[in-house]
Amino acid sequence: MNPSDVLKLHREDIRRVVEQCDARNPRVFGSVAQGDDSEESDLDFLVDPISGKAAFISLIRIQRAPRDLLGVPVEVQIPGSLSGQFREKVLAEAVPV
Repeated sequence: MNPSDVLKLHREDIRRVVEQCDARNPRVFGSVAQGDDSEESDLDFLVDPISGKAAFISLIRIQRAPRDLLGVPVEVQIPGSLSGQFREKVLAEAVPV
């Protein structure tokens, strides 16, 4: 099953995990957002950490919980960790979960 198909089935679960881990505004980018993912694709998330609450461990939990739930590789990024032109590209293509 493609990550985009799995995502459709578990949107609410992902939103809940992100909120529980002190972040908000979960979005996908990469092949899932572009509509060309395959069974070998990973699921790229972009989240906004809640100021003063989210820590590095929160991002790890956000990455692990969907990976375990969905059974697909997951990567989690925050806008501040992305560099220049790549950040602009990701922000432009990111689609809300």
